[in-house]
Amino acid sequence: MSLLSLLTPTDVQEQLAAAVIARRKAKKWSRQTLAERSSVPASTIKKFEATGQISLRQFILLWQAVDQLENLISLTKETKAMPASINEVLKT
Repeated sequence: MSLLSLLTPTDVQEQLAAAVIARRKAKKWSRQTLAERSSVPASTIKKFEATGQISLRQFILLWQAVDQLENLISLTKETKAMPASINEVLKT
């Protein structure tokens, strides 16, 4: 965990749920439509949208239905490390 991060795991779960909701609504899909397209039960989608809690596999299935998996996997690519101190910032 980054020492500079103010996000909690719950914050991230809620933001991921919000992202799925936004994409579902942009497509004008009901939860039932998303359930049919993703094979994730509508009741699970409802719980996920309310709490952010879902299995990783089910999240991937939902994301695949609303967006490209490549966009999700791109999050695993290494990024440039954030400076750990002001001295590191001043060196660049």
